[in-house]
Amino acid sequence: MSTIYGIQYLRAVAALGVVVFHAAERTGHHFAIGAAGVDIFFVISGFIMWVISERRPMSPFSFLRDRVQRIAPVYWLATAVMVLGGLAGLFPNLVLSPTHVLASLLFVPIPSPSTGEIWPVLVQGWTLNYEMFFYAVFALTLLLPRSRRLLVISTCFLLLVGLGFAIDTDNALFSTYSRPIILEFVAGMIIAELWLRGRVPGGYAGLVLIAIGVSGFAALAVFRLPFDEFVLGPLAVLLVVGTLSLESRGWFRPRGLPMLLGDASYSIYLWHTFAISVVVKVCARAGVDLALSAFLAVLSGTVLGVAAYVLLEKPLTRRLRPRIAPKPLQQAA
Repeated sequence: MSTIYGIQYLRAVAALGVVVFHAAERTGHHFAIGAAGVDIFFVISGFIMWVISERRPMSPFSFLRDRVQRIAPVYWLATAVMVLGGLAGLFPNLVLSPTHVLASLLFVPIPSPSTGEIWPVLVQGWTLNYEMFFYAVFALTLLLPRSRRLLVISTCFLLLVGLGFAIDTDNALFSTYSRPIILEFVAGMIIAELWLRGRVPGGYAGLVLIAIGVSGFAALAVFRLPFDEFVLGPLAVLLVVGTLSLESRGWFRPRGLPMLLGDASYSIYLWHTFAISVVVKVCARAGVDLALSAFLAVLSGTVLGVAAYVLLEKPLTRRLRPRIAPKPLQQAA
């Protein structure tokens, strides 16, 4: 699919939001709203998958192979670093178990022996459990006529969320995949369908939508209001729709740094916590001011993520990319 520059810019913003969130958390500051970068990522993911399936039809197997090759190798490397660091005693709070490590590598949500939370070894990898679940369901819908896919996956996810409210259970799989946050993928697909049909609002409406979204996030941050996916999801949708509205009017151009950060957003998301942990510890021992420590943590986390993208993710993706284009799946419209 051709690059949608506004979406790349938004990916950069989402990744940096998560970086600032973790840096603030480690330095005694408050920026919990930065975690909303995940909600933006989920809406964007639904959007991209729907657009890709429209512009580059493929079989379920080819789709899943492409997604696994894109997501898994770098994540496995980051998880391996966590495991090796844990074995070496670098992460004293990390409790390792073979079952938990294997489940983490296979994107299966189970409680962590370290905290009891449903987190993988690399904590931020919890979002990838949702991504892989979404990809699996999306792949199955590729067997259906295009006209039915959105309805089927929307119905499936709505039923799961409904069951989540109706059934009280400690089962990790069920409690994970029945959270309302999965509806953000559906929202992204709906936005993509509107985009493909040329039905996104005009440029000035886009500015209004972005202003409302940014104001909503700012209000949550400034007044420290409670929030969850019921609040963050709609705000993320406003940002994505507003960005696409401006994109349709040619407001975005491929600028160097924002595009690089957008391209590197996945690696930034995976690797930033390693740099933050090191920088915060070094700054604490050196007596560095907490504000400066937070800034250095954000900067180092971002730089490490970009370096990982250039040195690891990009070469791996190029190497694993199929040399022969996948055969399109033939089906009725």
